[in-house]
Amino acid sequence: MIRKLSLLDRSRTREGHPAPEALRDTVDLARTAEELGYHRFWVSEHHSVPGVAGSAPTVLAAAVAAATRRIRVGTGGVMLPNHQPLVVAEQFGVLEALFPGRIDMGLGRSVGFTDGIRRALGRGTGDADRFEEQLAELLGWLDGGQQAHPQVHARPSEGLRIPAYVLATGEGAAIAARAGLPLVVGDLRARGRVTEVVEAYRKAFRASAWGAEPYVVVSGTVAVAAGAEEARRILVPEAWSLAYSRTRGSFPPLRPAEEVEALAMTPKERELYEGALAGHIHGTEEQVAAELAEVAALTGADELLVTTSTYDRTALLDSHRRLARIAGL
Repeated sequence: MIRKLSLLDRSRTREGHPAPEALRDTVDLARTAEELGYHRFWVSEHHSVPGVAGSAPTVLAAAVAAATRRIRVGTGGVMLPNHQPLVVAEQFGVLEALFPGRIDMGLGRSVGFTDGIRRALGRGTGDADRFEEQLAELLGWLDGGQQAHPQVHARPSEGLRIPAYVLATGEGAAIAARAGLPLVVGDLRARGRVTEVVEAYRKAFRASAWGAEPYVVVSGTVAVAAGAEEARRILVPEAWSLAYSRTRGSFPPLRPAEEVEALAMTPKERELYEGALAGHIHGTEEQVAAELAEVAALTGADELLVTTSTYDRTALLDSHRRLARIAGL
């Protein structure tokens, strides 16, 4: 069993519940996560997605940190190609100055999902290829080592110790290894692939001022309930949103599980929906404990980052409580 557990909340919107409520739900969930003993709580960055309210992760992280006292708070992640590294450094410097010793800087290399979003952000698909260069510049703003802009300093960031994490698979994992940074990798439906990425990362890891040893966070959906069928129903709203997005090009707000189960789906929708349900860790506490023990054995992960979203907030909170109990938090 992976004993260090953390949560990532994407501030998913729900039918009948406006986006501001989703953001407040995220802050409330962070308070619960702290009470349950979770190690860290991260928020995400998405732009122009109807089903996700979290578009400004450093702003939301500030609200989360202000509403909690002990839990680590960060981003999973800030998509670095969308931003200037100086601005990212400044934002995290302000967070660390306000909440010392509690801030994490999770960084990803994705750009906007569509051409329209990328144009609005002033970015293109090729910007993701500059991630390693941007990452080096960002770290340089923090440690004072950047040389690209002489006489320019990131205030109040320079000299602050803000842990950085790379959200990645494939080439991104290699970048994390070369930079000597912790790796966050998912999802757990493809455990063989995750294991390969982790092994390659550990093999290529170079110790740095940011990390003496490899550190691996595996991420994925985990649903725990009194019964296996109840746990499966937690997965239903997100699975339908994914199937809907694949057939209609837009990721929608979550619908209640009973509404989704009553839908008349096309054969293609049914195929995508069932595929989106498959492979996630779910079940009773005993079943989930066994699966997580398998993940721990396969990956040797240092930490599990749980990314579960669903319509039923009561069921979600119960799942997180049960998972905390499994891990002995």
